[in-house]
Amino acid sequence: MILVTGGAGFIGANFILDWLRNGGDAVVNLDKLTYAGNAENLAALEGDSRYRFVCGDICDPALLQHLLAELQPQAIVHFAAESHVDRSIFGPGEFIRTNIEGTFTLLETARAHWGTLSATGREQFRFLHVSTDEVYGSLAPEDPPFTETTPYQPNSPYSASKASSDHLVRAYHHTYGLPTVTTNCSNNYGPYQFPEKLIPLVISNALAGKPLPIYGDGMNVRDWLYVGDHCAAIRSVLAGGRLGETYNIGGWNEMPNLTIVRTICTLLDELRPDAAGPHERLINFVKDRPGHDRRYAIDARKIERELGWRPAETFATGIAKTVRWYLDHAEWVAHIQSGAYREWVDKNYGQRQ
Repeated sequence: MILVTGGAGFIGANFILDWLRNGGDAVVNLDKLTYAGNAENLAALEGDSRYRFVCGDICDPALLQHLLAELQPQAIVHFAAESHVDRSIFGPGEFIRTNIEGTFTLLETARAHWGTLSATGREQFRFLHVSTDEVYGSLAPEDPPFTETTPYQPNSPYSASKASSDHLVRAYHHTYGLPTVTTNCSNNYGPYQFPEKLIPLVISNALAGKPLPIYGDGMNVRDWLYVGDHCAAIRSVLAGGRLGETYNIGGWNEMPNLTIVRTICTLLDELRPDAAGPHERLINFVKDRPGHDRRYAIDARKIERELGWRPAETFATGIAKTVRWYLDHAEWVAHIQSGAYREWVDKNYGQRQ
């Protein structure tokens, strides 16, 4: 079996569903269920003997020691993280605690557990750390995409905390021999994404006839990766990635935020037309985020060359699937958009009008 941290979040939940759907071993999901962790994401696994949920914190060494001793997992897949740049600007403390201290606690516990295994168990064990392209900083329009050797230049508390966790994972491999692999992915989108992120926020606001907030001039460029493709890439890295290595995972879909929003509006005009007019009328440019990185782009040739992975979805196919999923799961969206979520949106976007 494998232990997944943060498996009730957006990418973690998609990974667990994908893993079991593709015949993977049993999964134990350790998640604290903060605002972005939602057990409802995994409701389809209720009654499935291959899945177990444990509510807990990766900063709790006693809990981690108990779980590893009890479960004897063959791998740890580490998703658990605070992940929203805007929230890190308002309150960086939780990002330092979860992303740095939590990863350190997990590494220490994993190292102690790994040391108790048989020679075969030690050889088979894996610690896969899921990270972000934001650790590399910002690219100019003419710069080549990020590679695995691009120097780190994080520009937000979020990306700095993830860069720190990446360095810890690297150090535990080179110092202690812990069999680690790190993945740095581009912007994910797809089902179950918490609606503070751009794509689900735009979909939900457009359906409600609310303004579609776009930072600055809307020309910040991101590489967009459909979450199902990301899950497939992680399975490939877990199965065949070289120990101590980093693999960049991207969608080969560089696009400005404004183009993303307009694409969603066009899809909604077709699938859910609004009597008041085209959804693009709702676009609202707001004050830019402090320190907003201008461009990210991933060079994903290493994972293709070594492991044979390439994304199956184009942006056109992936965004169409995503919009349809949100239209078909209005109840899930309604449950997510609690009073606390509405307060956050007002806090973050209200002052930018």
